[in-house]
Amino acid sequence: MLQVPFIRDNQELVINRLAKRNIDAREMIADVVRLDEERRQLQTELDNTLAESNAMSKEIGMLFKTGKAQEANALKEKTKQLKEASKVLGDALNTKSDALQTLLYKIPNVPHESVPEGNTDEDNVEIYGEGDIPVLSENAQPHWELAKKYDIIDFELGNKITGAGFPVYKGKGARLQRALINYFLDKNTAAGYNEVQLPHLVNEASGFGTGQLPDKEGQMYHVNGNGDNLYLIPTAEVPATNLFRGDLLSESELPKAITGYTPCFRREAGSYGAHVRGLNRLHQFDKVEILRVEHPDRSYQALDEMVEHVKTILQELKLPFRILRLCGGDLGFTSVLTYDFEVFSTAQDRWLEISSISNFETFQSNRLKLRFKNADGKSQLAHTLNGSSLALPRVLAGILENYQTDNGIEIPEALIPYTGFSIID
Repeated sequence: MLQVPFIRDNQELVINRLAKRNIDAREMIADVVRLDEERRQLQTELDNTLAESNAMSKEIGMLFKTGKAQEANALKEKTKQLKEASKVLGDALNTKSDALQTLLYKIPNVPHESVPEGNTDEDNVEIYGEGDIPVLSENAQPHWELAKKYDIIDFELGNKITGAGFPVYKGKGARLQRALINYFLDKNTAAGYNEVQLPHLVNEASGFGTGQLPDKEGQMYHVNGNGDNLYLIPTAEVPATNLFRGDLLSESELPKAITGYTPCFRREAGSYGAHVRGLNRLHQFDKVEILRVEHPDRSYQALDEMVEHVKTILQELKLPFRILRLCGGDLGFTSVLTYDFEVFSTAQDRWLEISSISNFETFQSNRLKLRFKNADGKSQLAHTLNGSSLALPRVLAGILENYQTDNGIEIPEALIPYTGFSIID
């Protein structure tokens, strides 16, 4: 959530940057400034009324002590009127504050100056690419056909148990899935990230804290039996970031770097067509996440470090990949700057997104009330960052398709110690 003083002092900058998201924010920003001015005016009136009431209460006490009961009773009537006025002002202040808060929840984060304008995939900027796209035989197949051929992923069985988008991994497919999770976690912990095991459901406050609510509630599975009001996590980012909700850290405690594996649940409403076949788009999938809480002075250095870290993983897996700087129209609601990693699927002849790494600056920490004490002893909002390291379905799809041969699917050398086998045949 954007901070009101920042909006008030940088109105044109905010409007111009939000235009990169193809949002005309002029009216919203004007409303924020107006509501804030009205809220502050009400706060001043309430403070003055309460101060006057308190002063009269003291004076009434003195008058009674000096035997001036008649004057004291007259003042008591005035304090009664002031209390009634303060209640009216307090109610008006709460209404105005709620209206301001509701509006702030609707305003996305302000894109970084380097974010390109645009609204389609073609407007994203490729900043890096690596790896040779393999030449496959004429018999090469997409991963959903390979999964059936080698009996390693059963989409129909998952449909029987739950519904579309909930696959069942079998045999070497299940072992490869587990190998990828362990490999990603080991790579992350070796890079200094502390591993955590996280809840798979979160409360409403956690959803608001990281910005999934109220922006993405339609994409989240809601559990409300017996009034539970819980949400299945769309990503480990939500419970992981909320580990620090309400914290006041010391500067020496920064950075915080954690990693965790969780299943992720997304309704993906409105997703149809060939591009979402097989593992390309699921309602339940596995993901390993990395997250950092950083001092504002080094959060962009941390972002670069996270990008380089994911690079090394894909280099070890020897998958052809590219990195994109997302345009304003593709940027997530909470992000200032996002880099997407994509793996090339040779059998599908298309790029598959397998990681997003983002800096949110103070947008999440303002919602979370996540602060640290700086060198001057003053409380300051931290910066939060997170990224996939990595999302499994499309990485697995890339391995199955790019490593297929006429004799079977070879396993990347880096994964063989984790799988215990070198080929799926």
